[in-house]
Amino acid sequence: MKKIGIFDSGYGGLTILKDIQRILPEYDYIYLGDNARAPYGTRSFEVVYQFTLQAVKKLFELDCDLVILACNTASAKALRTIQQNDLPNIAPEKKVLGVIRPTAEQIGKFTSSGVVGILGTPGTVSSESYLIEIHKQYPNITVCQKACPLWVPLIENNKHDSTGGQIIIKEDFLDLLKINPKIDTVLLACTHYPIIENQLNLLAGEKIQIVSQGEIVARSLKDYLSRHVKLDEKLEKNGLTKYFTTEHPKEFSNKALQFIGNAISAIHTQIDTIQ
Repeated sequence: MKKIGIFDSGYGGLTILKDIQRILPEYDYIYLGDNARAPYGTRSFEVVYQFTLQAVKKLFELDCDLVILACNTASAKALRTIQQNDLPNIAPEKKVLGVIRPTAEQIGKFTSSGVVGILGTPGTVSSESYLIEIHKQYPNITVCQKACPLWVPLIENNKHDSTGGQIIIKEDFLDLLKINPKIDTVLLACTHYPIIENQLNLLAGEKIQIVSQGEIVARSLKDYLSRHVKLDEKLEKNGLTKYFTTEHPKEFSNKALQFIGNAISAIHTQIDTIQ
């Protein structure tokens, strides 16, 4: 029997896993955080692709037949190449899915003005993956993007509530709104950002809706499994989750509490590295 693998460069994917576990509690999951090489958001396409492929192969070794890239940067820079070029050769029976497409398919349902803002890492924003995917689904929607390079380190170091952190977050958010005053929906296109959703809601006020990805991705996965019965039948259903990290397991376990709200015990693992 097989598990569902959830991959992220660090901790952010835990916010996706939390919603997946809530909506699909019966399945077995393996979470892999490549914390030793995080963050991915400022790395090149080639490096993100190599790191992500290595992580996917590791999850395959851990008996995952379905892997979710719960990382927007990995989804933007690596998913398509892995799906089209690698899987047919290394594991044609396995599946790798991302978080961008399911989010893009739903985002048009949230906006009334037809103008959507995107907040993400430099890697996700520069890839223009959201512009491409949203326009496939909703060609008339206007998409405005803002890269927030400091948000992930602020969140991971628990500095987002500090005076300096609040100033940085506010400036970036207001910079996005300046691009187009008709923005009425802001998508958090990084899995870390739900941690500061309350801060962003205060900045947004009543006229702007903040949208996180977790529930969207979880419901998309539920629909996917209902349509892929043979895959679903192979998946273990004991409600168990194991957590792996390429860094210090104790530190991962401590910080994970911030993202999922309950205590876990992580296991250290190694995946191949490139120079």
